[in-house]
Amino acid sequence: MPQSSTGLRPLRQTAGVLGAVALMALGAAPAVADDDTGAVLTLSNIAPIEGVKPGSTFDVPASFTNSGTGSLDKVYLSYSVTRGLSHTELPANCLRYEVGSFDEAPSKSYAVCEFDQTVEPGAVYAPEKALTLKALDRALYDRLRVVVETTDPAPTDGASEPVRGTGPAVKLVKQPDATPAEPGYSQHPDWDAVDVKVTAENTADFQVTGADLKGKVGDTVPVTVKFTNAGPAWVLRDGDIPVTKVRIRVPAGTTVTKGFDYCHKLATGSYECGTAQSWADEGDVESYTFKLRIDKAVSGAKGSVSLAGAARPFDTDKANDTAAITLDVAGSGGSTGGSGSSGGSGTSGGDGSTSSTGGSGSTGGTSTGGDSSTGGTSAQSASGSGDLASTGSGSVLPVAGAATAAVGIGAGAVLVARRRRAARR
Repeated sequence: MPQSSTGLRPLRQTAGVLGAVALMALGAAPAVADDDTGAVLTLSNIAPIEGVKPGSTFDVPASFTNSGTGSLDKVYLSYSVTRGLSHTELPANCLRYEVGSFDEAPSKSYAVCEFDQTVEPGAVYAPEKALTLKALDRALYDRLRVVVETTDPAPTDGASEPVRGTGPAVKLVKQPDATPAEPGYSQHPDWDAVDVKVTAENTADFQVTGADLKGKVGDTVPVTVKFTNAGPAWVLRDGDIPVTKVRIRVPAGTTVTKGFDYCHKLATGSYECGTAQSWADEGDVESYTFKLRIDKAVSGAKGSVSLAGAARPFDTDKANDTAAITLDVAGSGGSTGGSGSSGGSGTSGGDGSTSSTGGSGSTGGTSTGGDSSTGGTSAQSASGSGDLASTGSGSVLPVAGAATAAVGIGAGAVLVARRRRAARR
């Protein structure tokens, strides 16, 4: 669970408490895998899939070995994909399920294929026709998970009614030229899984919107700035980190009387905000609202909003990565901040970035197929009131420390079968 104000927002749901926690609360012991058959299922490695073009299709080279000593009468192969990918026509011995996003997991599509045939020890097997996936227009950094197992892995929580494939049924066939997995012990002999990164050649335009404020000295005015993923691709980051970070600097002569819950103070009048999740769908908008008290009119003063955080090689339009926050103080002879158009910030918003329009501090995707997490997050404010009496006219001094939110976990009875199924997904 994220603990940083520049990280993800709190979970949208509280369901899905880890089975291990509940079992500990009940004083129960973890279940031991049932391996009476002597069979051990081992998937072959699948290399990352890169350079996929939106609209194109590609095959999934899934194969596995029964590296145990006994035969099996039935196995299941399942393929789950994130929302930038789609299953094409499925064989009749496969079912398709759609599962919406929940907690910190994006939506996924599952294909579960049943093979009712003997699987002998020491042999490598693969479907006689590889499963095919399609890269959608929104594909960029997507995930494929392949699982082989002896029990039906059909998803249950939040899953749609299954739809059976309409293509000819397929069988498993031996791969005599493939090298079988080494025989040996497995902690979960009745299943194995491989996770694969799929990277498409696509772009996503991250942009921010500033604000034009009006008021007189003594007024408290709201200011709302926005982050938008204008697409066409959605963007998924690895781990519990925000998809990007947003830096906000308020105009000089103002005081923040109420901050935004999921932002933390960097310095006087300067804040950094995270995003709701570790992904942003195409068209998603995040809004950040502060309240400012106008203390005095400062000639030429203006604030800014800019993108920071992870590198964004997919974002080729940098002109909209910054925007101005202007303030027109009544009786001061006009606006103190100018037009409020993009690029008005006096700060780079960067964390070691070489770009003048936004920095990089948290982790993110690259155009070569990786966007694994390399960055940390700082402690999150739990007050929701921001920094009362944080003025935009002072010097920029580092401020350390934030409140830590305590998270209570309720324990309940958790079925061992469901716990094992969840681990495979």
